[in-house]
Amino acid sequence: MGMLDGILGQVAGNPAITNLAEKVGLSPEQVSAAIGALGAAHGQEGDTVAAAADSTGLPHDVLNQILAHVGGEGALGDIGRVLGGGEGGIGGMLGGLFGKD
Repeated sequence: MGMLDGILGQVAGNPAITNLAEKVGLSPEQVSAAIGALGAAHGQEGDTVAAAADSTGLPHDVLNQILAHVGGEGALGDIGRVLGGGEGGIGGMLGGLFGKD
């Protein structure tokens, strides 16, 4: 997760992350960590939100709100494909995910 942590740390300053953080009542760093945990949990067996809640300590309802804002399970699949060596660049995918081209 080191690479993902670095990327999400840079994304934390993104205005879309800041806006989402304000909407859900968290810091941008917490939202970035939640997105990372959701992305990591998506590729595992079991409930994505429950696994992310276990790893972050954030409530399920807040993680569900974040999941909805980033585009749902499909968007998490995109994160997993890019981090797993799929097509496209990480910057381009994250830029699209957070509203920057």
